[in-house]
Amino acid sequence: MSGSAAEVAAAIRQHDTFLLTSHARPDGDAMGSQLAMAFALDALGKRVRLINHDPSPAPYLGFPGADRIEVSSAAAPLPDVPLHAEATIVMECGDLLRTEVKGLERPTIINIDHHVGNTMFGSVNWFDASAAACTEMVADVIDALGVTWTREIATHLYLGIVTDTGGFRHGPISARTFQISARVAATGVSPALVARDVFDGFGIGRVRLTGALLNAMELHHDTRLAMLYYDDDVLQSCGATSDDTDGLVNLPLGAKDVVAVALVRKQTDTQYRVSMRSKGDVSVRAVAVEHGGGGHVNAAACSIAGSRESVTRTIVDAIGHVL
Repeated sequence: MSGSAAEVAAAIRQHDTFLLTSHARPDGDAMGSQLAMAFALDALGKRVRLINHDPSPAPYLGFPGADRIEVSSAAAPLPDVPLHAEATIVMECGDLLRTEVKGLERPTIINIDHHVGNTMFGSVNWFDASAAACTEMVADVIDALGVTWTREIATHLYLGIVTDTGGFRHGPISARTFQISARVAATGVSPALVARDVFDGFGIGRVRLTGALLNAMELHHDTRLAMLYYDDDVLQSCGATSDDTDGLVNLPLGAKDVVAVALVRKQTDTQYRVSMRSKGDVSVRAVAVEHGGGGHVNAAACSIAGSRESVTRTIVDAIGHVL
């Protein structure tokens, strides 16, 4: 651990206007961290703007405040991003470039993250690898600020926890994780309803895509590694979108013998995105870092250039070495 919630809270008290952001291709923890923090800052009378490089996942768009998140892009940054904010709060990012949003630089950058490898790029840094989700850290900041948890704040704190742990199945889950979850329930939020929105809020295209991915699944290293693949043609044939792929990488881990999974997504003819999951002490993070990515021991990702065959061979060999 480095830094503390108290240090972050002290820095927040010194400013009145904030930009809140997280990593490109935001997930539930990224979105939950931003919105929980935004509602807390609202309660303090702060002015807040939320900006991400990419849209939030479709199943989360019904969550309170989701429409507050503006979408920028590397090609066409919002023209006034650099203006009207004294401080930037970056959550879930190992470095500022991970946001892929232009114009975030300012004298006060508050960095809150739980991913190993954080570069401590902020003027204020709080890193805690023991947190199961970044929203666990945000919860501590909100407490340090003296803000009472509303249903909106609690909903987003739980969104981060339930998504980053895969429904309490992986990650550094601790007593703190369940203490925060208990406090969420005490606000009147239903953990079951949040989980239902997260895991059961997809269209029929996701069901078809699930079947297509598992039907084409390849097994390696005595069935310990499962390889999944999809591209735009697969999505179109199933009537699915990229949002429908969220969480599907975890499915093969339901088999006792499978201890690692890699989901390969074609981005261009020569570029592939690889999402990886694992069980126990099998470190897919080591594989991701080797190829310029990052993440956690049991959940990591990277991008690799090459053909589909060469990328698959690279991942199979790299995970085989870890195994």
